[in-house]
Amino acid sequence: MKSMSKRALALAGAAALALSTLAGCGSQQNNAAATVDAASASFPLAETVTFTALTHEPSFAGQELNDRLIVQRLEEATNVHIDWTVYVDDQFGEKKQLALAKKDLPDMVFDAQMSQYDLLRYAKDGTIIAVDELIDQYMPGTELEVDVISDGTDVLIPGVMQHIERAGVHSGDSIAVYPPYNLSDMMMDQVVDCSRKLALALGTKGLVNIQYLIWKNELYVIEVNPRASRTVPYISKVTGVPMVDLAAKVMTGTPLKELGFGDGLWPAPPYVAVKVPVFSFEKLNDVNAYLGPEMKSTGEVLGIGKDLREALFKGLAAAGIDVRPALLEGGAGVLLSVDGHDLYEVITVAKKLDDLGIRLYATPDTADAVEALGVDVQRVQPMGEGDEILRLLDEGKIGAIVYTGAAEDESLADYITLHRHALTLSIPCFTSLDTAGALADILASRFTQQNTELVDLNHTRTARQTLPFAKLQGTGDDYIFFENFDGAITCPESLAVRLCHRHYGIGGDGVVLLERSEIADIRMRIFNQDGSEGKMAGNSIRGAAKLAHDRGYVTGEEITVETASGIKQLHLYLRGGKVSSARVEMGKASLHPADLPCTLTADPAVDVPVTIAGQDWRVTCVSMGNPHCVVFCPRVDAVDLETVGPQFEHAPLFPQRVNTEFVRVVNDHTLKMRVFERGNGETVACGTGACAAVVAAVENGYCPKGEPITVKLR
Repeated sequence: MKSMSKRALALAGAAALALSTLAGCGSQQNNAAATVDAASASFPLAETVTFTALTHEPSFAGQELNDRLIVQRLEEATNVHIDWTVYVDDQFGEKKQLALAKKDLPDMVFDAQMSQYDLLRYAKDGTIIAVDELIDQYMPGTELEVDVISDGTDVLIPGVMQHIERAGVHSGDSIAVYPPYNLSDMMMDQVVDCSRKLALALGTKGLVNIQYLIWKNELYVIEVNPRASRTVPYISKVTGVPMVDLAAKVMTGTPLKELGFGDGLWPAPPYVAVKVPVFSFEKLNDVNAYLGPEMKSTGEVLGIGKDLREALFKGLAAAGIDVRPALLEGGAGVLLSVDGHDLYEVITVAKKLDDLGIRLYATPDTADAVEALGVDVQRVQPMGEGDEILRLLDEGKIGAIVYTGAAEDESLADYITLHRHALTLSIPCFTSLDTAGALADILASRFTQQNTELVDLNHTRTARQTLPFAKLQGTGDDYIFFENFDGAITCPESLAVRLCHRHYGIGGDGVVLLERSEIADIRMRIFNQDGSEGKMAGNSIRGAAKLAHDRGYVTGEEITVETASGIKQLHLYLRGGKVSSARVEMGKASLHPADLPCTLTADPAVDVPVTIAGQDWRVTCVSMGNPHCVVFCPRVDAVDLETVGPQFEHAPLFPQRVNTEFVRVVNDHTLKMRVFERGNGETVACGTGACAAVVAAVENGYCPKGEPITVKLR
């Protein structure tokens, strides 16, 4: 909770108290000495107000610490004297009475799950005392932030932001998302309604900043600030609303309507934006980097994307956090060490990381929780019991750390040591499971710095583009086709990542653009599921030829298509004036390592022994305009392609990655193949892969040269 002037906090508390009746913000108000005239335009608040809470005997094992009346009146903290009594059973069964009187802002915040021991420890071993702090209940809900401009009659709300981290982390240290990513329309209407009533009740003309908490589907007001906040320039850039200029003119008497802005929530642009904090811990030795109510960030960056995952990736990358190379390409793992309160939730993060094939390390209690889910984890000694974790960091086996609970006990010193050591190795530490979960989602999204859209803030779109598309498949290999003759698609890399998703997009093995060519009949560009641009694909070029002919862009049975690997000749077979099939002249295959490229010294690269991820293989490398590595094996169905495929794709042997085919020789004229495409994973078909398999089979003496060879797919 942040400090406020007594007058401002009293006004905010009065307005929030009235809204409990007017707008249903939070619980219904209880008996109190203060009365509020709900119909009045002003909200008087007595200098001292006394509330009496219900006396009860909580067990502190998940029950509320105090009456919700006390919890919900956070806004009255400065000018309200609260007289309440709680009886606590100590470890010997004797009842101890804690009489607490509020004089200033709270210094102690208790989670409803904190133990009886924790409370007694703060209460001087359970002796009967009167302390000058208010003990509030901590509600780990969703925090929202709203900036509004009020002229006393109309209230403009440029945007509502939602924090990734739950309440308890300072808003300056939280990742804020605009527009909210999982707020229901019903709750959004309530936020807008409450914000309007609060701004008008305060009587402020100009900017007002409001922070809310959503807990158990109820809306609470944390604080109301009749001033600008750090989020004003952030929202102004994203929405295009000149908030400072508007507020200045409103303060001098110009109504919002005369300025061309009406009342209510401003329409959201077709982007998602995130505010990501930036820290300077590398310049501050031995500082406590654990995030909590005290602000520790020294700056912030803005990430904008078409969806939340792209915006988050760009924001974190701009803040210096990009763990993809270490975790997904370098084989490093993630260390999990969480407090007892987080054991239930850490399994969600662990499952996401495990699904990505990331190795997990965990301290004993955390490991027990993760293993109960059926996820493999390597146990490590906790900090303070040995240097195993520090050694794993030095060896490059840990690429990220998730550590919670350090703010509550003696483990804080251990965390400071761990964080300082990780900082010297540029290994990020996350003290919030919410942030760690968001990071796992980003890793699963396939976004990199090469496939995200560069957004010009001075020329942003006001609405989503409408792009006609066609979807064609060849032998089960499916692509999404767009005509891009006018160049309207400026970032196909980002488009491919989003649209190729089988559940949240159109679904496909890639995106194909049809463009104008100065050296061929038409130009084709291919983008894989991860946004990387491919050089050549047999099934996509056949689909491109069919679309180009059937839509009248080319004529005749012989056409040329420009690709990233050169010009390809195609013969079209027509039925009823439409293309029924197409034959592609793939060009001459190359077995030279430099043409893939790969780092093998054997030339040609036929039946060469290699070691991939500690396992020995014999490979034949073939370039079909794109790189292929062919592995002959007795049973292709027995290959763990989900594990082995990425190992081949990202092996240092192939600096530009590689497509890998696992091939069984059925007979001298028949092959059976499974393929793992770079950027796509396993696909049901691959035209260039089938050609590479045949070339490798001929060169290894399994099939005759110059005769038709059939390649069967899985």
